[in-house]
Amino acid sequence: MFKNNDFIQQFTNMMSEGFIFIDDNGKIQIYNTKAKEIFGIIGHEGSGHEAGKIEKGDIVIIGDNCLGRDDGNLSPEGLKLLGIQDKSIEIGDALVAIGVMDEPDITPIYRYSRQSKPLDKLELMVTFLDENIHVVIDDIEKHIKIQVNHQSFTLPFINAIGHMVVLDRHTKAIKFYQTKGYTARGEGLYNLLLGKPYRGKGQDADAFDVIGKDIFEIHCDSETIKEFYEVAKGKNLTYKEKFTEINGRSTMCTLEPVNYNNERVGAVLKVEDISEIKKVIRERDEALFHLERMEERLQEKEGVGGFFSKIIGESQEIQHVKQLAYKAAQSNSTVLILGESGTGKSILAKAIHKSSKYKEAPFIHVNCGSIPENLLESELLGYEGGAFTGARKEGKIGMFQMAHGGTIFLDEIGEIPLPLQVKLLQVIQTRSFYRIGGSKKNHVDVRIIAATNKNLEEEILKGSFREDLYYRINVFPIWIPPLRDRKQDIYSLVYTILPKICERIGCQPKHISGEALHKLLAYDWPGNVRELENIVERAVNLTDGNTILSKDLILGNYRHLQDNIEIQEIQSLKDTMEHEERKAIEEALRFFGGSRVQAMKALKIGKTSFYEKLKKYGIE
Repeated sequence: MFKNNDFIQQFTNMMSEGFIFIDDNGKIQIYNTKAKEIFGIIGHEGSGHEAGKIEKGDIVIIGDNCLGRDDGNLSPEGLKLLGIQDKSIEIGDALVAIGVMDEPDITPIYRYSRQSKPLDKLELMVTFLDENIHVVIDDIEKHIKIQVNHQSFTLPFINAIGHMVVLDRHTKAIKFYQTKGYTARGEGLYNLLLGKPYRGKGQDADAFDVIGKDIFEIHCDSETIKEFYEVAKGKNLTYKEKFTEINGRSTMCTLEPVNYNNERVGAVLKVEDISEIKKVIRERDEALFHLERMEERLQEKEGVGGFFSKIIGESQEIQHVKQLAYKAAQSNSTVLILGESGTGKSILAKAIHKSSKYKEAPFIHVNCGSIPENLLESELLGYEGGAFTGARKEGKIGMFQMAHGGTIFLDEIGEIPLPLQVKLLQVIQTRSFYRIGGSKKNHVDVRIIAATNKNLEEEILKGSFREDLYYRINVFPIWIPPLRDRKQDIYSLVYTILPKICERIGCQPKHISGEALHKLLAYDWPGNVRELENIVERAVNLTDGNTILSKDLILGNYRHLQDNIEIQEIQSLKDTMEHEERKAIEEALRFFGGSRVQAMKALKIGKTSFYEKLKKYGIE
């Protein structure tokens, strides 16, 4: 029957799974290449070493994640050969050790971990007899790594394994290293320490011929190998794709008897390496995970670019703000937007609303700093008819009810007086409240966004802001950095703002010179984006031609406004524009010595419009 064994061996070498055939005496007749790869019998891994044995004076390095299991029965007794006589080391412990064979005068270095203690990583990194040695057992990545100077030897494991590297006592060159398949090659750690010879490795090493050997010489006495042997001897047993462990490797096996002329002549074991299957599955899962992450990032990028297009800027700082805002829009959590005046907190709040599930519902903007203290509660919560003098007979719903199903934006929340902060805290916690003068509890479904230019933690220390309210609103904080910390955005802001201003005020499109941009970049921007908009609009009104020059930019007035904000009332945008318009006409007339024709041409406005403005502003 075995006359064509060579042909059968060549044929089975083309198979993608391991194929082992033993005769009815348990002798190996066919052992294909894939089986040798699975169980490490080929032995061509690594740089290679010659055959030999461990001798007195050799440096032995060991990494063993479970002493006594799948390491050739290494025991604490066997460690005495390296000078390790620690009685506290037990079977099952994890061990990393460096010692010298049969040299009691050289103290070994070692670390161990109890088998009862969860092990993530056990590591030893030292200089031993002038050699830099690093040993690590990584139970998360499932490998043991031994590094000697610049050479690294890594051995993966499923459950347990013993790894060893040996340095020659004279040359300190690598004399031996362990690879997978050491059980089949008879290279158990304890036997090697006792002086058993080991085979050579590397490309030039002699092939390990297993044909004709007893199956138990090559494979340990596992349940699967016992069944394999028993079936070859005549037992009626067969199975397909059974998960089992052979030589410490997780495999999926198919066992079949082989009969000839109605007599049992042997058995076949087909083996697939589950570690390779797991690797393929892991690589597939990782690829799918990365694909999903790429899709999420693409969707997030599209979401950030689409919904937050009004947040102008390309700096890393403002991109981070957009990404946080996008994430905030996907949740129902309360958002607290922090930043100096003029950074665009209101714009960001509205953008979050527009990109959230509430986008079709109301967005109610409440400027808590502009509503008189005695009216703020009634504005927020509403009141019943006749609740106080001057109240409407029919009563009034508050802004929280107006925002039902949508978003309420509490701008300048730091300005809310302490007595009202208590009621606001209750509303945020329970989404319910009583109107002034009412006895019926009102429930609302609102998304809350708050904003402030104050440091609320400092306000808490001053006693002007409740700590419990702060923690209630500070669920998802977003800090908008000031313009001076992201001057890169000035370019995109100016190029976005300028055309819109020209269109709004009805003038010819204008451009800005490089010198003017440089002047903007050098400025400190205490008023942030709002100040930039005002300065650009003022420059558009003052510029004679179509290009804004540096002389057209009047910087620094905002600081004066900030210094006097407590004694001056902030003007509306209309009043501010009219003031600047009158100032521009007066300056033009003064420049041209009172010539209305020349002033009219310089300002590029029609005669009728010009004389109407003279009359409107009472300019003689």
